Amino acid sequence: MVLQFGGVFFLFIIGLLLFSTVWIFREYERGVVFFLGRFYKVMGPGLVLIIPAIQKVVRVDLRTVVLEVPTQDVISRDNVSVKVSAVIYFRIIDAARSVIEVEDYLNATSQLAQTTLRSVLGKHQLDDMLAERERLNLDVQQALDAQTNSWGIKVSNVEIKQIDLTESMIRAIARQAEAERERRAKVIHAEGELQAAEKLFEAAAILAREPQAIQLRYLETLTVIGADKNTTVIFPLPMDLVQHFLQSGKGASP
Repeated sequence: MVLQFGGVFFLFIIGLLLFSTVWIFREYERGVVFFLGRFYKVMGPGLVLIIPAIQKVVRVDLRTVVLEVPTQDVISRDNVSVKVSAVIYFRIIDAARSVIEVEDYLNATSQLAQTTLRSVLGKHQLDDMLAERERLNLDVQQALDAQTNSWGIKVSNVEIKQIDLTESMIRAIARQAEAERERRAKVIHAEGELQAAEKLFEAAAILAREPQAIQLRYLETLTVIGADKNTTVIFPLPMDLVQHFLQSGKGASP
């Protein structure tokens, strides 16, 4: 009975040693191996044999990680308070450094992303945040990538998801947009008046050179007036028609 129990125990120990000796890594995984506490090498994918109690393995996933940055309170360069949320895409390109250089690369990247997002967006005005989001994404991505490079992490993309404004700021932006539209309308109206005045000046210069053109224009105006159903029509009489009679009357009075 004792021998049977000892045999089962021996088989259990052998199985446990085999289980801790044989490691299988998938295609997107790597194993960082330490030999007596010192870094040995990166192994995988596939079947890897490890010496128990002497070697230790840390499994590392090389796939792209999608990290959502919590909503951050950001004060823009023009002293406007906004709430900004973002998402970060990164992956490990050096498995050894991701284990040796940083204790928890996921938490470290998350904390760094929050502080970087506040510092980078705080250098821009509110209009830039709303209109140039692609450039801000690139600025945040480059700032993060420069700092996570020593951890063996590559930040491939940063996307600002949403920028929330306060109700008072939304009303202020609406009033600003309305004032801008009114300004453009007044400018367009003034440009139209200027162009009309220039055309009238050119028409007056042409009519001044040709007196017959003035008469034709006068008759055309009478035709237009006569087309309307008016009870009273006042015919303006050009002074050049009356001038001949006035001169004749002055000559006959002596």
